[in-house]
Amino acid sequence: MIVSSGQQKTQQKRNSPGSLIARDGQIQWAGLLFGPGTPYQVDVKGITGWDDLPGFDTGDVSRPDQHGAWAGARWAQPRTVAATVWLLPDTAADARATLRGFRTETSPEGGEQWLAVRLHGETLACLARVSRRVVPQDRDYAVHGTARAALQWVATDPRRYGVEQRTARTRLPAPEPGLRWEGEPGGLGWPLDWGEGGTAGSLTAVNSGAALAHPEIEFRGPVRRPELTRLTDGLRLGYDLTLAEGETLTVDTRAGTVVLNGTASRLYTAAADSSPEQLFQLEPGANPLVFRSADAVPDPAASVTVRWRDAHW
Repeated sequence: MIVSSGQQKTQQKRNSPGSLIARDGQIQWAGLLFGPGTPYQVDVKGITGWDDLPGFDTGDVSRPDQHGAWAGARWAQPRTVAATVWLLPDTAADARATLRGFRTETSPEGGEQWLAVRLHGETLACLARVSRRVVPQDRDYAVHGTARAALQWVATDPRRYGVEQRTARTRLPAPEPGLRWEGEPGGLGWPLDWGEGGTAGSLTAVNSGAALAHPEIEFRGPVRRPELTRLTDGLRLGYDLTLAEGETLTVDTRAGTVVLNGTASRLYTAAADSSPEQLFQLEPGANPLVFRSADAVPDPAASVTVRWRDAHW
């Protein structure tokens, strides 16, 4: 199937949270923009549920012989976000197109898409689905095409994320080659060539938010038994397989999947001492990580790439 450049741009906007937002007070849902400068104005009541903490399920257990309870784990419930939007076509002749665009983009079909909001210069986004849409069919709507519509979204992951996807990459450890002495091919000569610097096989992923972030990790071959370790606590992801040159192993720590070359699951290759993928998260702040393998002589083409978004409550 041939995809036009226009379709590619539209899909790119859908995959990039907040790509249409240009000013404070605007809301982007998939490919539709609400707020100043659009025919979809946000009501004076604004948006609700955006900066609120979601509800929590707790594992607290009541104490049988004294006040209070023993503290258990807490897990956030889905986030519910609501907004009231005015449909304000420029003229009555534009009413049909305005309403059709609104209906199309707020359809309940499909999976989660990015909902992004910009307030005070900060744009945050969450993956959500439309769960409610109300468009009153009153006289103003029938005559002028204006309506005060209500929208509601539910985000199964209640965290909000920065719109910029951050990336850190490193290769396997390699020593510095240093100077070549006289008598060797390409020996000493002026100016001196110290060779390329060595690599430590380490990287730092900085999560600038206040919530735990789930990274996506991509190992690229050639490499044997790749592994990535979080130095703060020794948590480790390791896989008992060999990647040929150009092959990739992608670990999605939020979904808990391990995929070879984008198609075949390799979750079963996890080493015995490898941690569950969904526990490998980035704490707020700096997260030092190290890349290692079972190769006696590491190949300089082997690498690991870590991608994440800053996570916020």
